Amino acid sequence: MLDGNFVPTNCRLCGYLCGLIAQVQDGRVVSLEPDPTRYPYDPDIVRGCRRCQSNLELLDHPQRMNYPLKRLGKRGSGNWMRISWNQALDEIAERLGTLRDQYGPETLSTSIGGPHALYWPLHRFMNLFGSPNNIGIGQICWNPAIWINTLTYGWSIENELEPRVTKCAIIWGMNPAESDNSLFWRTVMGYTRSGGKLIVIDTRRTRTAKRADLWLPVRPGSDAALAMGLLHVVIEEKLYDQDFVQDWCFGFEALKEQVEEFPPQVVAEITGLATEAILKAARLYAKNPPASIISGRGIDQLGHNSIPTHHAIAILRAITGNLDVYGASHLAEMPDFVPEIDLELSDRLPESARARQLGRDHLLLQTYAGYDLVRNYTQKAGKRLPQRYLTSAHPNLVWRAMTTGEPYPIRAMIVMGSNPLLSQADTNLVYQALKSLDLLVALEMQLTPTAMLADYVLPIAGGIERPVLQTHAGTANIAYGGGAAIEPLYERRTDFDYWRGLGIRLGQVADWPWESFQESLDATFAPIGLTWNDFCQHGLYYTLPVYQKHQQQDTSTGAAGGFETPSGKVELYSQILDELGYHALPSPRSLEPAEPAYPLLLITGARQQPYYASAFRQVKRLRKMHPTPLVELSQETAAALDLCEGDLAWMETSKGRAQFQVQFAEMCAGIVSIEYGWWYPELLIQEPQLGGVWLSNANLLTSANFEDCDPLLGQWQFNGLACRVYPVKGNEHRIPRDEDQVHKIEEALVVKT
Repeated sequence: MLDGNFVPTNCRLCGYLCGLIAQVQDGRVVSLEPDPTRYPYDPDIVRGCRRCQSNLELLDHPQRMNYPLKRLGKRGSGNWMRISWNQALDEIAERLGTLRDQYGPETLSTSIGGPHALYWPLHRFMNLFGSPNNIGIGQICWNPAIWINTLTYGWSIENELEPRVTKCAIIWGMNPAESDNSLFWRTVMGYTRSGGKLIVIDTRRTRTAKRADLWLPVRPGSDAALAMGLLHVVIEEKLYDQDFVQDWCFGFEALKEQVEEFPPQVVAEITGLATEAILKAARLYAKNPPASIISGRGIDQLGHNSIPTHHAIAILRAITGNLDVYGASHLAEMPDFVPEIDLELSDRLPESARARQLGRDHLLLQTYAGYDLVRNYTQKAGKRLPQRYLTSAHPNLVWRAMTTGEPYPIRAMIVMGSNPLLSQADTNLVYQALKSLDLLVALEMQLTPTAMLADYVLPIAGGIERPVLQTHAGTANIAYGGGAAIEPLYERRTDFDYWRGLGIRLGQVADWPWESFQESLDATFAPIGLTWNDFCQHGLYYTLPVYQKHQQQDTSTGAAGGFETPSGKVELYSQILDELGYHALPSPRSLEPAEPAYPLLLITGARQQPYYASAFRQVKRLRKMHPTPLVELSQETAAALDLCEGDLAWMETSKGRAQFQVQFAEMCAGIVSIEYGWWYPELLIQEPQLGGVWLSNANLLTSANFEDCDPLLGQWQFNGLACRVYPVKGNEHRIPRDEDQVHKIEEALVVKT
């Protein structure tokens, strides 16, 4: 190997933040290797990750942002002026101050992205600025499980999959072979080799499903009915843990009555599954403890049927005795270190700002009042959920406030680690909203379609240029991550530096006491007697789970501790949901009948290696692995549509259409699945093309109209949408899919100042 210093650091290309060793020469990283001494401790996991190998290419990629830019000319014109950080922060602060004086602090909104950035500095700034309008995709990712598990058990859980311990596992609505392909996928493969029984519930026979003992190809949107059918079998055949149900569950008799509507024969008709498959799945799970259920975005994105699916799964886990049991799940704990709720300073958001939360009069739980109601119970055990995630604004209402000024004008947005033109439903509405703003700022690593519409684009440091830390948003006593290998190159800075610099300019000096991001990390770990450098030695902090915590005695009363719910038990029948006027028991909604004009059902959220959401399509090595966006459908469905494998096809819903390449897959007839997050960095990044955002973007086909969303969290639907599919004609615009286009990625426009 070359001579040079070897520095521990971490990848930041997904949420795992795997430990690496960087070889550094003259302030530059010349090589990266897995670090077997730090999380995840297995070099094969890191070496097998296709994304991780791209860190060096991304560090100096021709399209990487290196200097702050200010827009010249019209939005999207691609004309920029290079400026200093101080000038950018001064001007942004001045414009935000003017807008705040004119419209009030709620005129500012923010948009965040994936889980591999640290968001408390953004949340702190927004609370101190006085705006409730941060958005992301929490309502359809992460929030549903956190909310429902907390309502049912009194806190969130961590699911477990332990080879040679877990006897049965259900993977529901996720495909870790593609969406993960790293630590958890290796765990799944090790589990199946150890003899554990695996059930996969997925419309497609994915690589994950191919490893299953039982694959259930459920019709999109019918997952809640399936979960109720499994409960019916467990209860009817008395496969539940009768002692636990009697001693520690509230509402079992009401549940028994509710599941009578979902016998296996009826559920088979709703889901498209065989009755025997439903019976087999229920028996495999209930008769093989400890058993685990691990779900993904597939059930987060079912609209009105998402919450009943999560609720029924939470109940299934509890009544079979697979709650807080080694090899099945454990109830998490609050962090010993400073939790996210304290870092974000949500108690500093004025009541007047809370009263301006969009949709607060219609949403039942994803509000400040809903949060306070649940906190009344969790805080009895010293537990407090992170607030800004679980009260985030409904994106559709934010876009509408931008375009209409109702109920008040939102005139500014700061986008961080997010690309809402690709990641948010109804791209046309998002586009109109962003174009209408008085101020749009993007904190980015490259010029994305969204960043091209910005007034200012600020270059953000990547993983091996900055410290990284993941803490599950303070819902568990775990932290992992590590330090930077080098100082940020060129004029890149951390997002912490941005929020602190902007906050100080807007009168928040006293609330940003740390001079650097690392100082704030030292303060985070101070309660457990660690410095940031101490933590980085191992890159992981956690305490071993304690199981069956509900049986632990209260030292003051001598009674068993129970659960942090109104009844002190697992709430099969949720008294909080009942109080809110929502369904206290899982209540699946009937599926809409097929529309003659749109006879097929569409899944819009498929992930595909080696990408992460809309990221990494500019990386030539990764793009060669997967150069074209795909639509998957069965050969039977394709034949009926006169489509052959490799053809280009239009996907169309009532919202719009997009173009994909046909690939056959083993899946339900009448169902099509498209990949999420596609754009083309090799195309013209300026208007009108915006990097091909109008070609193969799944969100051209979707909607999150607030009035159509579930009233509990405001969930919109991405799976099970009515659609039609037809061939692309020879004279219609085609997506780039030849090798010449891929090779031109590095020749595309980067920055012209």
